[in-house]
Amino acid sequence: MKKFWLLAVLPAALGAQQPADSLHPITLKEAIRLATTNAPAAIAAEGQVRTANAGVTSAYAAFVPNLSWSMGQRQATGVAQNPNGQIVNIVKPWTFSTGLTSRLTLFDGGRMFDNIRTAKASVHSAEANEVAQRYAVALNVKTQYYNILAAEESESAARAQLKQAEEQLKVSVAKYTAGAATRSDSLRSAIQVSNARLALLTAQSNVKVASAALTRLVGTQYLVTATPSDTLDQSLTTVDSTQLAHLAADGPGVRNAEASLATARASKSAAFSSYLPSVSISYSRSGSGDDKYYGIGGGSLSYGKTLSLNLSYNIFDNWSREQSNAVADVNVVNARANLRDAQLAAQQSVVQYVANIQTLEEQIKIQEQSIAAAEEDLRVQEQRYAVGASTLLDVLTSQTALNQARVQLIQYRLNYRTTKAQIEQLIGRDLQ
Repeated sequence: MKKFWLLAVLPAALGAQQPADSLHPITLKEAIRLATTNAPAAIAAEGQVRTANAGVTSAYAAFVPNLSWSMGQRQATGVAQNPNGQIVNIVKPWTFSTGLTSRLTLFDGGRMFDNIRTAKASVHSAEANEVAQRYAVALNVKTQYYNILAAEESESAARAQLKQAEEQLKVSVAKYTAGAATRSDSLRSAIQVSNARLALLTAQSNVKVASAALTRLVGTQYLVTATPSDTLDQSLTTVDSTQLAHLAADGPGVRNAEASLATARASKSAAFSSYLPSVSISYSRSGSGDDKYYGIGGGSLSYGKTLSLNLSYNIFDNWSREQSNAVADVNVVNARANLRDAQLAAQQSVVQYVANIQTLEEQIKIQEQSIAAAEEDLRVQEQRYAVGASTLLDVLTSQTALNQARVQLIQYRLNYRTTKAQIEQLIGRDLQ
């Protein structure tokens, strides 16, 4: 009998010795905000947008003349032979020079315009990628957040399971003491209590592990966890499959593919411009002399001005232009195929996610009814066992069925939340 009580009490003692980590509850909205601010992928995507916008400014700047200024000084020394045949040392005085040069390309076959179109397409691609990365980060956050909620629901279910097992243990012990049950019933009830405590410890461990993963995503120095009341289980009844298909057709993945196609087309046009001549104009003003203050002081430099108009054309470049045009044409074909595939992938995902959502909604409703039926069945079996009308095996079977029904409902809810987050990532916006 002492061994039996030790078996029943030991798991509770071990559970009481587990350290309680300090977890700070955080809402899902705040977790997503922190993650999109601190996640490396989101930071890199934002930097890509800034770089692409700088590329547009640089492309427009090609229409503005460049300007450069230079200054220098030199002295020549050495030996030379004079007219008398003597070797003499030569030391020339220091000379100083300044220069100002400006150059402007008047025509380059339209490459400057193509560069602008390419830069703008890169901006659109970067912006689409930023949205995609933001919702990818949000999906990761939601996945861990919902894992925490599922673990907390499992913890609640385990507590209910433990309470039922402890009540059943009391009944079994009382009947065994009264001689109305065998010792096997008490031992089986004690095992049920131990299993319930193990399920409780497992759920608590899952909460801690998922909370640590969420903390890494949000980038805080303290451990965070989900707020139990912040489940955000919003119905999808207001959004049908047709509307989702339209949203997905304009989602981040499709927009990114469209921008890639625009970039490839602009690059192809730029490659063709190599067959055309280029025209540029340049102007320079330079001075030289012995004024060590570069003409700013009391002395002066002798200045010269140059204005030139240049035309150049590459007659033969070993077929480099042909290769560049072939590569650009292949890139356009590939980008067009990628766009078509992205559109079809979005359509496929919408069909899959909507079907999953509808199925999960029905599964959740059915499972809630199954739990109600299992609870009623367990209540009847416990009453029958208390008066000796059924065996402990019948009670344990009902308890197992109820526990499995609770676990399945938790899994259905987790799948529902995750599928909804996947839809939001696909369309690049939050569902209301």
